Amino acid sequence: MAEAVFSHIINERGIADSFRVDSAGTAGYHVGDSPDNRSRATCLKHGVSMSHRGRQVHKDDFTQFDWILCMDESNLSNLKRIQPKGSTAQVQLFGEFDPQKTRIIEDPYYGGDDGFEFNYQQVVRCSEGFLAHLGFEKEA
Repeated sequence: MAEAVFSHIINERGIADSFRVDSAGTAGYHVGDSPDNRSRATCLKHGVSMSHRGRQVHKDDFTQFDWILCMDESNLSNLKRIQPKGSTAQVQLFGEFDPQKTRIIEDPYYGGDDGFEFNYQQVVRCSEGFLAHLGFEKEA
């Protein structure tokens, strides 16, 4: 969801050429899978399309991307554990860019549809906060 929302926002702003956006998990059990139907439905409700297939983080990601943002402390710990020495990527929680300081983006998988909407709103705020951090202020 975060990849789809961020991609949607940068496309709407006309700054997509400044970014390479991808999504990956720290574990391999969703490799090749489509996004959760509830996640897809929530995004579509907001006009955000989703076409990603699951993949696992690769060591090359730590040099091919400037930022690797994750949703929770467990994934942050896993990423820091596999991060190669000399990597150039900044690894941190996506939630640190949330102006509401929620910091952790909980996985809504085992909850109801309202958890997906809550996540959607979080990743919109985090996307906007991250863009502002990078100097891409939202135009009034």
